[in-house]
Parts: sequence; structure tokens; C-alpha cells
Amino acid sequence: MDNLAYDFGQNWSDFSNNALKGIHIEESMKDFNNLIDHENIQGKTFLDIGFGQGLSLLNATVLGAKTAGCDINPKCKEVLESNMRRYPQLKGCSIPTVVGSILEKETIGRIKEIHPKFDIVHSWGVLHHTGDMWKAIDMSAELVADKGLFILSIYNRHWSSASWTFIKWVYNQSPKWVQWLMIQFFYVVIFIAKFLVTMKNPLKKERGMNFYYDIIDWIGGYPYEYASMDEIKSFVSKRGFQIVREKKPVAPTGCNEFTFRRI
Repeated sequence: MDNLAYDFGQNWSDFSNNALKGIHIEESMKDFNNLIDHENIQGKTFLDIGFGQGLSLLNATVLGAKTAGCDINPKCKEVLESNMRRYPQLKGCSIPTVVGSILEKETIGRIKEIHPKFDIVHSWGVLHHTGDMWKAIDMSAELVADKGLFILSIYNRHWSSASWTFIKWVYNQSPKWVQWLMIQFFYVVIFIAKFLVTMKNPLKKERGMNFYYDIIDWIGGYPYEYASMDEIKSFVSKRGFQIVREKKPVAPTGCNEFTFRRI
């Protein structure tokens, strides 16, 4: 992986300490239920690859799933454990986690020690930041059990994607004061652009997220890859899956969302 890789763990820590409120947790649970189509996941095995701040992983645990998580950034494990305290119903609960890259066989082996295969493998806005997106999708799909679900979101291919790759690269090699200026500049630019595209308040976020920290995540998110909806569907389908649900992004550079089921 590129040595300029962005520190997602620090951003999730800042978000959790400075912006995460009870209402965000409620929103994240509502959106998570919509994502799984209100399916009963009680007792099902659930793996979250790149769990970040841990909200999806914690929501799945609350719903009774046998959960496990994987993230390359050790800070994310600390953030997960801290955010678990916000869920009183999970007091005394322990979620097995693996710190490592989904691209590495050692990481896959440690995940399989928890469960050989999972009923649900969830990776939301993550695999396009690994530095080898197609291999990451391939290795993640291998962890899905027969008739299991593979839920992922991947940045959409857009004419501006190459430019964003360069912007993210510049951000990650720049000093802190330049990064701060870039955040302030793109906060305004992206706010206006999203409003003009959606005609909705960009500050109103889904999945319990926060616009400001999403901007930091977006500008800094490097490595960065992307693919069209058809490219992802073709790639995953050839690995023994059929599409169950698909959703295009509201903003053209956002994430295409997919739910596949292993045939």
C-alpha cells in the first residue's frame, strides 16, 4: 500500500469524540435496518470489513448477529471499543476483531479462525481504499457463505475521478496547514455542489454520518479507486453471486451500493 495512505482511524476518532451523538446512533440503526431490508439477522454470522467507527458492526450486534470485524487501522479498534459504551444493551459484550489488511492471506486466516464463512459480509466504502480494489473485492467475496449476502459500496466512475485521485494524493503529502486550507475550500465547494445536484441540505446525512468529517474523509481518502455499477456487478456475478439490490449515488462521485447473494 502507498506510504501516503490516509489515516482513517484518526478521522473516525475525531468524529466519535467531537460529533457523534445519540441521534446519529439512532439514524445509523434505522439506515442499517433499511440496508438489510429489515431481515432478521438474529444468530447469523456477520463480518464488517473496514468497520471504521463501528456503528454498523455495533448495530448488527444489537440485532443479535454473531459479529466480527476487520480493519487495517488499529485506531479503529480503539474507536469501536469506545463507541460500544454508547450502547448500554451491549454492556459486557465482546466483538472479535482482526487488525490487518483484507489483501493479506494472514488476515484472511485470522478471520476464518472466528468463522470459516459468514452469512453476511459487509464492507461499506472501504475496498476502494485498499490500493488493490479488485483483489480486495475478490478476497472479501470468498468469505461469504452459501446463500449469504455480500453488501458493499464502491465509488462510482466519473469523468472527474482522475482529478480527485490527484487532489487526494496532494492532500496526503501536504503539511497540516495546507490540509486545513484544502478542507475549508472543499467544504464550501462540495456543499454548494451537493445542494445544486440534490436540492437538499448537505448537512443532513444518512447512516449517522457528519458532513464535516465526511469532507475530510473524502479529500484525504487515498489510495482511491472507482468503478462503474456494471463493472462491479459483472465482476462479483462471475464469482457466483446474483444481484439483490443496487442503488446509484445521489452525487455522481459518490458510492454505488450493492447487495449480492451467493448462489
